[in-house]
This record gives sequence, C-alpha cells and structure tokens, in this order.
Amino acid sequence: MALRRLVFKLLLVAAILPSVTHAEIAIVLNSKDDDMSLIDTTTYKVIKRVPLGKEPHHLIPTPDDRYVVVGNAAGNDLVMLDPSSGDIVKRLPRIADPYHLGFSPDQKWFVITANRLDRVDIYRYDNGNFTLAGKVPLPKTTSHMAFSRDSKIAYVTAQDSNQVAAIELATQKIIWKTSTGKEPAGVWLTPDGQHLLVGMTGEDYIEIFSPMSGKSIKRLKTGKGAHQFLPQGDGRHAFLTNRVENTISIIDMQKLDVVESFRVPGGPDCMELRKDGTELWVTSRWINRVSVVDLSTKKITQSIHVGRSPHGLYFPTHAARQ
Repeated sequence: MALRRLVFKLLLVAAILPSVTHAEIAIVLNSKDDDMSLIDTTTYKVIKRVPLGKEPHHLIPTPDDRYVVVGNAAGNDLVMLDPSSGDIVKRLPRIADPYHLGFSPDQKWFVITANRLDRVDIYRYDNGNFTLAGKVPLPKTTSHMAFSRDSKIAYVTAQDSNQVAAIELATQKIIWKTSTGKEPAGVWLTPDGQHLLVGMTGEDYIEIFSPMSGKSIKRLKTGKGAHQFLPQGDGRHAFLTNRVENTISIIDMQKLDVVESFRVPGGPDCMELRKDGTELWVTSRWINRVSVVDLSTKKITQSIHVGRSPHGLYFPTHAARQ
C-alpha cells in the first residue's frame, strides 16, 4: 500500500511538472560592484548576485534574442548572458571600453561608445560574429547612441564636449557634428524619423534636432538632469528620466511636448517596461535600488535593494521598442 501511494504521488508530480513555468528574471547591472542582480519579476525578490567584470554599465539583447550582451567598460570585454537564466554563456575579450551598446535596425551593425577613450567603435555583425569595421574619434566622453530607421547612420552624444554627431556606418565618416546644451546623454529618434531628441544631463531640458542637418529645432523643458529615453511601445510616447530632479517625464513624440511627469527617487536612470504596459522598472543609481512604478497610478509599488550604482536593466517580456 505504501509503495502504491508513492507511485501515485510520483505520477501526480510528473503530470503537474509540464505545466510549471519558470519565473522570468530581470537583469540589473551594478556598475560599482562589478556584478549583476537577478530579480524574480513575479516576487520582486533578488535571486542572486553574480560577478561580471569591471564596471558593467549597459546591456542589449542580440537581434535573435538568444543572448543579452553586457559591456564591461573598465574590463574591456563583452559578456554574453542567457536571458532566461542570467547564466554567463561566453566572453568576448579585448573589446575596448564597451560603455553604451547598440545594434542597428537591420541587424548588420554593432556599435560601441568607448566613453573614456573618446571614440565610437563600429563592428559588422553577422549571426553572432563581430568584425571591427572602424574607429571614429569624437570629442570628449562619447555617451549614448541611436540609429536612423534605414540603419545608415548612428547618432552619438559626446557628453563632456557638449556635442552630438551623425556617423555614416558604412564609411565610418562623420556627416555632421553640432553643439548642444550641457552634458548631452540619451538620444532617441522619433518613429517618423523626423526629430532627434537629446537629453541634457547638465540642464533641465531635451534638445530637438533635425537628424538630416543637425540643426537645433526646439528645447523642451522636462526636469533637471534630463538623461535617458525609453519608448512606451505605442509608437507615440517615450519616457525620459530626469536624474537630478528625481522625476520621469512622458513625452509625446508627435506633438513634441511633455504629457505628464511623476517622481522616482534616487537618481532614476535606465528603464524597462512590462509588455502589457502596467509597470515601469527604473534603476535608482544613487540609492542602490530598482523602483517599480504602477503606471495606472504613477506610484512606486516596489523598491528592490540591489548593488551599488545600478545602471543597465533588462527583462525578456518588455514592451515594443517604438
């Protein structure tokens, strides 16, 4: 009888197991601790901390979503992660100062801003293979990037020389370069391709440029420390972190206006948005936390303790990047 009960229990467990799904994880890069925090997105609990390398700042999924690429800026390497588990799959050594990372929309180019080396490194990308095409020197402290819709141009900010430049990827030539406000950082191209938005971390506004000519069109006041963009996934709105003012602005990319702002403490920086649009996750760099915002109320529902200076943030089931 005891044996029969044991067999029954084992059969019951076997029947249940196929329906069990693994919890999704959020990957958070702790830049000053040289590691990452893996967070269960259902329970909002940190599962574990994993060493990565020196100064991981930004991360991006590969075009096929097979890996998440992390740049160790001071470690001079790229780390490929399994996005479902956060496990380290492999390392690509001798990649100089990979600060901000980007794949072009056509998936043929991979671009790195080498922050401390004052240059942009352009790689050809083919099915997981990275081949260096060229290095483009820029004025001091290359920062963030965006791409033209046709994948021909990368727009890059130079934070400590107050400039933004347009670089032709195929030739690695600078098409135009123009002056901006203080400390330009995050950069985003509107879905219609007509306006280039640049966050001025040393000011309280974003500056809007023509992506064709580099001519300044408008300055839009948002909040002190305007820094990083994330599209809301509806093709019209984008979030912007104002790192000094401790707010996030919602920008209408058609009207070029601020729709709404709400508070997030501790130097809000990088963001990730749930696929259903219900929650915005934000790294709060100065208080070593990830803040989770309920977008129906614009209130923080979770404050998750992570490592020092949390920066890049990613989870697989995010909203569309448009």
